[in-house]
Amino acid sequence: MCYLTVYHSTVYRYREPVGLGQHRMMFRPRASHDLRLIRTNLAITPRPAQLRWLHDPFDNSVAVATFEGTTSELRFESTVTLEHFENSMPDYPLEEYARTYPFRYSDEDFPNLSPALAHHYPGETVSAWALQFLDPADTTGTMKMLRAMTCGIRQEFIYVRRTERGVQTPEETLRTRRGSCRDFAVLMMEATRSLGVAARFVSGYIFVPNSSGLAGGGATHAWMQAYLPGAGWIDFDPTNSIVGNRNLIRVAVAWTPEQVLPLWGTYEGPPGAFLGMDVTVSVTEAAA
Repeated sequence: MCYLTVYHSTVYRYREPVGLGQHRMMFRPRASHDLRLIRTNLAITPRPAQLRWLHDPFDNSVAVATFEGTTSELRFESTVTLEHFENSMPDYPLEEYARTYPFRYSDEDFPNLSPALAHHYPGETVSAWALQFLDPADTTGTMKMLRAMTCGIRQEFIYVRRTERGVQTPEETLRTRRGSCRDFAVLMMEATRSLGVAARFVSGYIFVPNSSGLAGGGATHAWMQAYLPGAGWIDFDPTNSIVGNRNLIRVAVAWTPEQVLPLWGTYEGPPGAFLGMDVTVSVTEAAA
């Protein structure tokens, strides 16, 4: 268990005063048995005319801001202090039938998991790539397979931070052997789905201790979760070969990356009015 403070700042700059449309934020971590929120603060400048909160279809916390007037700068600053409990069970208690691959989800679970099993990218390249993590001579342990895929991406691909929006196709990631954290998450999601294992996308933050060698600090982070009977949703971070929630702070989950954008909004003004965006993220240890 540790105490962490997450600071996330996003600043939009404009060449001239512009009107602001609605902005939606996913900054608030998902409280759970392994994460407890202690203090939260969201500061927005200029102050919105209205700020309301809602839960989306995935039960993520979403803040929605509306504005009046014009401005040449829009600033969002979120500060959250939380208590993080690392999973103390590296050997997850899977149901007996799910311990080896292949397995079949129960009739009770399958209807709820069908969106997490659906493919989002056409082609057979990813399916063929995923087969290398199966033991051709014997049955394959389910966790062994997923651990091998998580570590394989870290070992075989080059991490590159990309600030522009969007995600590479899994085929492009396989072809170039490089990508961002969200590209690696999508690749692993499509690979596990091709094997009949339910997966979903996770957006959040990562705590990077000194000399840890972890990638993804200084910005929002992304990874995936697989649903395994008996253990539930398990975190897999292929960018850092992390299995479980070690150093990972979940903010939002969904079937696709487009459903969990940390910040989305519009402005009213000339197309060339937008000058740029600055994003700062820091995750530091906090006093109890």
